[in-house]
Amino acid sequence: MKKKAEKAAASPDGSMSLSGHLRELRNRILICVILLVAVFGICLTYASHIVTLLTNMGQRYDYTYVYIAPQELFLVYLNVALVGAVVVCFPVLAYQVYAFCSPGLTGKERAYISGSLIAGALCFLLGVAFAYFISLPFMLRFLIQFTGEVDVSASISIQQYVGFLLTVFVIFGLVFELPVVSVLLTGLGIVKAEWLMKGRKVMIVIIFVLAAIITPPDIVSQVMVAIPMIGLYELSIALSKFVGKLKREKVEA
Repeated sequence: MKKKAEKAAASPDGSMSLSGHLRELRNRILICVILLVAVFGICLTYASHIVTLLTNMGQRYDYTYVYIAPQELFLVYLNVALVGAVVVCFPVLAYQVYAFCSPGLTGKERAYISGSLIAGALCFLLGVAFAYFISLPFMLRFLIQFTGEVDVSASISIQQYVGFLLTVFVIFGLVFELPVVSVLLTGLGIVKAEWLMKGRKVMIVIIFVLAAIITPPDIVSQVMVAIPMIGLYELSIALSKFVGKLKREKVEA
């Protein structure tokens, strides 16, 4: 029966019919949902340990935490578990999208996209590590210094504190994807290094505007996000030049 269904779903030229594509899409979505739910349950079990790890970072700078609603701490656990599940499952989710789209891609496009997925995952983790070890300690230490000027103690809402940290992690993770995206687009012939160089001044302005939008309303967070973005943009230009040079040499050969 299964073989008959597969034959019915396939076109005479060997390509899959619309019903076959929809069936495959349904199966892949089902795999993603089941995996997300399972990993979410595991992350929820360890959510308290993750929250303790995050709060210890602020306690080094004399932050104290409170929750002002009965459900607030539980919602924090849910948010942490959800973000953790998405991060852990992202390689599988990305593979399912790639596997669904790969039949319609050329060999060169499949090579670029598969390499970009691996490099993108590593760059995302690198961005999170940069935020955890460098940016966030600086931000927290700088912001707590203002309490010394007035007679006010820093009792922070645990939901806002963890939300702030998770937002910074996601932002830096996505920012560190910029070189990967530029290499992918250059390899596919969509972007050229010359275009990135000509738009450098405009991009610097856009980067500071984006940093002001996506970060909390303080200049320190904006600068701490904007500076790495500018550095990564310059790295993107260098990598784009390198990929463009390799393509030209290949064409000449």
